[in-house]
Amino acid sequence: QVQLVESEGGLVQAGGSLRLSCAASGRIFSINSMGWYRQAPGKQRELVATITYGGHTNYAESVKGRFTISRDNAKNTVYLQMNSLKPEDTGVYYCNADIMVTPAHKFTTYWGQGTQVTVSS
Repeated sequence: QVQLVESEGGLVQAGGSLRLSCAASGRIFSINSMGWYRQAPGKQRELVATITYGGHTNYAESVKGRFTISRDNAKNTVYLQMNSLKPEDTGVYYCNADIMVTPAHKFTTYWGQGTQVTVSS
C-alpha cells in the first residue's frame, strides 16, 4: 500500500504565502517524478509544478516566479512554496508521485487526497 498525505491548505489573503507538503509512505522502492496539480471549481485539474528525482523542475506559466517546488528524497516528500498568492490560485491542490513499489513493478502514479487553498481578495 502506498499513501500520499498532504498537509492542510488554508485561507490566505491575496499577496500572502502558503507552503504545502506531501509525504509518500508505504511500500516504496523508488520515486521518480513528483508534482502538484490543482482544480478550481468548474474547471479541469491542471498542472502546477513537477520535479524529478534529480531536481529538474517544470512550472505552469501562471505560477512561474511565484511558486517553488522542492523535494526531500530521503523523506519521500515534496513541497510547494506559494508566494504572492492571487485569488485565481484558489482550488483543491493535489500532489502526485510516480512510484515503483518493487523492482518487479513498473512506475505507477499515485495521488494525494487533495487540500483546499483559498485566496481572498
